[in-house]
Amino acid sequence: MGSLGAVLKHPDDLFPLLKLKRAMKHAEKQIPPEPHWGFCYSMLHKVSRSFALVIQQLDTNLRNAVCIFYLVLRALDTVEDDTSIATNVKVPILIAFHRHIYDQEWHFACGEKDYKVLMDQFHHVSTAFLELGESFQVAIEDITKRMGAGMAKFILKEVETVDDYDEYCHYVAGLVGLGLSKLFHASGTEDLLSDDLSNSMGLFLQKTNIIRDYLEDINEIPKSRMFWPRQIWSKYVIKLEDLKYEENSEKAVQCLNDMVTNALIHVEDCLIYMAALRDPAIFRFCAIPQVMAIGTLALCYNNIEVFRGVVKMRRGLTAKIIDQTKTIADVYGAFFDFSCILKSKVDMNDPNAEKTRSRLNAIQKTCRDSGLLNNRKSYVVKSNPRYNTAFILMLIIILSVIFAYLSSKRPN
Repeated sequence: MGSLGAVLKHPDDLFPLLKLKRAMKHAEKQIPPEPHWGFCYSMLHKVSRSFALVIQQLDTNLRNAVCIFYLVLRALDTVEDDTSIATNVKVPILIAFHRHIYDQEWHFACGEKDYKVLMDQFHHVSTAFLELGESFQVAIEDITKRMGAGMAKFILKEVETVDDYDEYCHYVAGLVGLGLSKLFHASGTEDLLSDDLSNSMGLFLQKTNIIRDYLEDINEIPKSRMFWPRQIWSKYVIKLEDLKYEENSEKAVQCLNDMVTNALIHVEDCLIYMAALRDPAIFRFCAIPQVMAIGTLALCYNNIEVFRGVVKMRRGLTAKIIDQTKTIADVYGAFFDFSCILKSKVDMNDPNAEKTRSRLNAIQKTCRDSGLLNNRKSYVVKSNPRYNTAFILMLIIILSVIFAYLSSKRPN
């Protein structure tokens, strides 16, 4: 659960945090008994607990397909991420990965910790993949083939221009959006939405991650991973790694703001995509990560800490997003509120201030034009604690005891 200090500062986080903890424990108990499916869902919880939680609400067949789709691409990404693998070894594996998913004997030693376990025991994923419906298999194979080829291309090519940046993000994330749209359609619950909208869903998430993970990527051993496009960062520093040095703080923040402004291009497409979804479970599956992304950008914007350490949303706010993102009205409200926070941080002396404000105004107009902004309760705007510290502390203790008691009484 979130730290005590954070809960005392944001007492409204308490109940969402308790609900999130309970939901995670429940999700962990839903792991199937078959060894290969058990491995897949257990691994899903280890490599992405939040993702494992949001897919639990999907229909069983679609949930299984999305689980395997995620693990296949997570394994592919593990090969790409491992900078210790020689290029002449890595590239052929990436290109042929779509064939390996049909081979129940195939595995490859790479990655670390849970990712290494995933690669060492990949035969479980292949076994589960072969039990999916044919339409699911075709969609997963197609996206894996295209993604592997795109990753191989950028192993041999630097991200120089903004077009390169968009192309790279398309291969590693936009294709995920296309693949999910195909899986939703194959399940019979959604229309097949356009590639452009699906691509934007992936690009918005990927660009947010690339922005947030600058320091981790640039400090990667044995070789830095550099995804920020030269066309942007070269306006501010001579080398990309120069952004992390204190003497370049002002230029680093300006470059960061330029990157955030670029990511905001995709928001309106994302809102159109989410508004078109019909199934409530699929909607929440798609909407929660998107709200997390706009919230993360609001946190990162104009924040030098991106170049000093880990910048992430507090756990209580994450719990609120998971708990309260249920309708498109909630999404419009969250995007509007986070856009307000972003706008309040724009320094008019920033080189991209006018462009940033223009994009934020367009996002806010889309949210207002929906006519739904009054149909939600804001969980973004900060409020002053209404209770004293002693009361909150006592409430936490009481609720923890009740939660422990109820958990012990639940049947196995």
